[in-house]
Amino acid sequence: MSEELTELQEHAEHAKHDPTLAPVSLTMAVLAVLVAVVSLLGHRAHTEEVVLQAKSSDQWAYYQAKNIRRHTDELFTDLTSVEATTDAAALAKLRDKYSGEAARYKDEQKEIEDKAREMEAEVTTERSRADRFDLAEVFLEVGLVITSITLLSGRRIFWGLGLVMGALGIVVAATGFLVH
Repeated sequence: MSEELTELQEHAEHAKHDPTLAPVSLTMAVLAVLVAVVSLLGHRAHTEEVVLQAKSSDQWAYYQAKNIRRHTDELFTDLTSVEATTDAAALAKLRDKYSGEAARYKDEQKEIEDKAREMEAEVTTERSRADRFDLAEVFLEVGLVITSITLLSGRRIFWGLGLVMGALGIVVAATGFLVH
């Protein structure tokens, strides 16, 4: 193990004194910055996804509350139709009131459901965006690691492979902005 560390240190010293490896070092610096930016975008997208999911859940809870109220009013309306009374006019008035409330809740439920479904679609979109940023981060990190192998090995093929992986990461990150 000690021998490997010494060898790695020698390669790093060689890279330090070899001016032809300066572009590789610059590439690594750029890739590191891109990793940080894409990582931040991914974290923000995931946060937005969680916030939207909470809002969607709240909307579905509101829908369910209206549904419970509607069922309660319908039940009360049904009970008033079988209840014996001495004041039929008052009972009919009460039945009409709760029947109207149930109808209003049913109308409101459609709007609430539509809004909840819209919010679910937004959650799905934001999840897709976050997934793209996460994948882009992976490509950029792999590109950074492969590029760094150039400093240790002195072989330019690793720099080229790192550039390809970095370019893939940039393209995938760009598609994150196109998700709608």
